[in-house]
Order: sequence, then C-alpha cells, then structure tokens
Amino acid sequence: MRFFLIIGTTVLLAFSQAQPAQEQASETRGMPARATPADYQAHADAGKVTVGAEFFQHTVPSPDGLLTTEDYVVVEAGLFGPPGTRTTLSFQDFSLRINGKKNAQPSEPYAVIFKSLKDPEWEPPEPAGGDSKAGKTSIGSGSGSKGLSTGGNDPPPVIHPPIKLQREWESRVKKQAFPEGDRALPQAGLLFFVYRGKASGIHSLELTYSGPGGKATLTLQP
Repeated sequence: MRFFLIIGTTVLLAFSQAQPAQEQASETRGMPARATPADYQAHADAGKVTVGAEFFQHTVPSPDGLLTTEDYVVVEAGLFGPPGTRTTLSFQDFSLRINGKKNAQPSEPYAVIFKSLKDPEWEPPEPAGGDSKAGKTSIGSGSGSKGLSTGGNDPPPVIHPPIKLQREWESRVKKQAFPEGDRALPQAGLLFFVYRGKASGIHSLELTYSGPGGKATLTLQP
C-alpha cells in the first residue's frame, strides 16, 4: 500500500510541476520584432527601452493573411533594449490619442475584437436552391393580401461564417497580440483601440507608452 502511495504522490508532484509551464506556453503570444526600432513608422526612447510602432488602420495583419475590424484600429508596437534587458509587458501600458482629442483611447484586450472580425477574402456560400428572384411571394404574417408578402423588399439574410472559421480567425489574432508578463527584449505585437469611424477621418495619431522603464509619445502616420 505504501508503494502505491509513493507512486501516486510522485505522479501528482510531476503533474503539478509541469502544469505552470503548460499554462505559460498556452498564454504565449506576440509577433517577431523587427530588426531595429528604426524599421517601424515611428520610434522613441522610454528610459532604458525603445518603442517602435506603426499604424494599420482597421487591418489586422498576420502571416496567414489580413483580417479586418470595423470597430477598432490596430497598431503594431515593438519594445527594444540593450542585450539581456527584461521588462514587464502589458497592453495596458499603451494609449492612442486620435485627432487630438482630450482623452486618449486605452488599449483593449485582444479578445474584444473577435465579434467584429472579418476576412475580406471570405465569401458566404450561395443559398440552397440558387438565387431567389425578386417579386416571389411567400406565406407569412405581412400585410399582403391573404397573408401573402412579396420578397422583393425583404432584407438579405445575414450569413455568419462557420464557427470553425471564426475560431481560426480568433487564433490568428491571439498569436499576433501584444505579449504579456516578464519578457526578454525585443518583443512585439498588435494593440487594439476603439474607433468606429472610417480611417480616412483620422488626421493625427499619438501613441503613448507608459511602462515600468519610462514613458514615450510617438507620432504615427494615419
């Protein structure tokens, strides 16, 4: 009995030691940093680190193709430092001032953009039975004669992407999102800010970083 107890305890300890590493791996995200801060649209020093950033409007870049979001704008940011530099990273260290407004937009968690994600290359499948002709009648509760309503003025049906495809889009966003936690530099990833207008309506952008090592403001090109 003691022999089985020792084995069970050993397995339990091994599992508990491996679990944090697995959890940490599952939370790892971020994109490869560019070669230098100068390779970004703008860069500035913030204490011992240097911040580089570039504005991507409503586009979410990824190695597997571009996604879009109408409700958020996207900034790619990278943090650099001398060899061996480590710092604690958080998307909450960033804010974006759009068109000189008094209150800057805080960076949002990457998951908030999931509902607004679209793939410009994706086309919904044709409805079963082919295209429906305008003017066809259907039985319904409309005001037409004897319960008949014409389909000509009906709005087109809303066709959502398959759940599996939506999950794939979400996975692409997560992999590219700005990393979190104590990391060795350089590190880079995407930041998301609420903006539901057209990108053409943006005339000025200021990205502010305020992290453990210092503070910097970068002027980005709309």
